[in-house]
Amino acid sequence: MFSKLLHTENDYGALFVRLALGIVMFPHGAQKVLGWFGGYGFAGTMGFFTETLGLPYVVALLVVLAEFLGALGLIFGALTRIAALGIGSVMIGAIFMVHLPHGFFMNWSGNQAGEGFEFHLLAIGMSLALLIRGAGALSLDRWLGDKLHEHKEQLAHHHHH
Repeated sequence: MFSKLLHTENDYGALFVRLALGIVMFPHGAQKVLGWFGGYGFAGTMGFFTETLGLPYVVALLVVLAEFLGALGLIFGALTRIAALGIGSVMIGAIFMVHLPHGFFMNWSGNQAGEGFEFHLLAIGMSLALLIRGAGALSLDRWLGDKLHEHKEQLAHHHHH
């Protein structure tokens, strides 16, 4: 089961999707957890999510961790499918909780009350691609998957003798 989760080809397409999504999501996660990039930090974000948005504490915590750890996982290609599932889920939640009333477009010209959901659709599409393809080239998942495969073959080899 675990080797299926990690399995990925030496796929440079997946690498570029993974890096782009990870690099775009990291500052958002770091704002929420560390207060970097002008963010509110952990306490401020949790307060906003639970009080203003009315999310349960556990759900708010999962959102924050999915963005922060998910972005790091994508950048390094570590547990990529879980990271992609987390980020994709957060993006779906964000559309329905926050962005749907503002329509499709981001607030490009500054005359909307908020941001639309076009960015979120891109992130969801990228997440789905990574769920299907895995981490691809230059990933910890691929490296670890190869190690597990070699280990299995060694065990099978010893078993037959």
